[in-house]
Amino acid sequence: MFTLPLGDHARLRPLEPWQAPEFLAHIDRARPCVDPWIPWATFSTDLDSATASLQRYADRLAADTGRIYGIWLDGTLVGGVMFTRFDSGSGVCEVGCWTEPAGEGRGLVTRACRSLIDWAFRERGMSRVEWWVTAGNTRSIEVARRLGMTREGVLRQRSSYRGARHDSEVWSVLSGEWPPLGDVPEFASVSASEAGCPAASESEPVSGVRAELDRLMGVFVGAFTNTGDRRPDLGVIRDVFIPQGTIIANVGDEPVIYDLDAFIEPRQRMLTDGTLTEFCEWEVAARTEIFGSIAHRFSEYRKSGFHDGEWFEGSGHKTTQFLRTPSGWKMSSLAWDDAPAARTPAVRCQG
Repeated sequence: MFTLPLGDHARLRPLEPWQAPEFLAHIDRARPCVDPWIPWATFSTDLDSATASLQRYADRLAADTGRIYGIWLDGTLVGGVMFTRFDSGSGVCEVGCWTEPAGEGRGLVTRACRSLIDWAFRERGMSRVEWWVTAGNTRSIEVARRLGMTREGVLRQRSSYRGARHDSEVWSVLSGEWPPLGDVPEFASVSASEAGCPAASESEPVSGVRAELDRLMGVFVGAFTNTGDRRPDLGVIRDVFIPQGTIIANVGDEPVIYDLDAFIEPRQRMLTDGTLTEFCEWEVAARTEIFGSIAHRFSEYRKSGFHDGEWFEGSGHKTTQFLRTPSGWKMSSLAWDDAPAARTPAVRCQG
């Protein structure tokens, strides 16, 4: 059986019917956070039904129409990824994921999904990978963003689950959009030891620091989102920065340097007065280095939305510095440089 290292003592490998007892124990732990979003988990309630769930994917594997893989962290099954649909004839497949709380906050699902997508494009010659997600499943939507996918639209009240109708969002990435071989292959945080640098500290595991820095960046980026019914709250930026933090736009001829108040107030206004709507920004790649009580992150990001009613898409890079303070890790400064925005007559996504 093959196994693929994911970092952080985690491994990806096939999930097969003979592993049903382990799968069932995992699903029981994951059920509170998985069941609202993945209906098939509802049907894995005992050993027979758990075996049947895995057997369905074994049958799809034999027919080359689907696959399922588990993520093991320190020897315990904590989540998984799958091709829910795989149609080599049309060149289109769909990727999905799930995890229990013990597997969250480490980037494991993103790395595992990236491995599946990379295999689909490079080994199987697929043209399009889709990601279908119930509107409101914000964790799954963030994974789609980190994978560099594009939100194409919403199918309103497409599915029925437990007596309620739910909207479905459609995301996708095309083979021509996938990073070429040799580029940074995953949304990866690199530890100090991996970079040849001193460890963060003996009492503070690097994996825990890495997860906290991922969380801080997620809070910062997510503060701007106003898609669907989400209301942006840029005030949370003060929670993730030190009070003396600086944010720098190095987009024009000269850098513009903001303190937190000067940065937050005009952007909060634009995101709530109708100037900037259906806006979201997401990281598509990141590298983090940890040096004792300081850390640095270099990110590539994308963004999209309507500015004064006109659709735009953009991308760029950020560099972020972090400090370990008595109240925990905080951002101390952030600088960004936008690539020129592309304005297109794209179809508006509903959300």
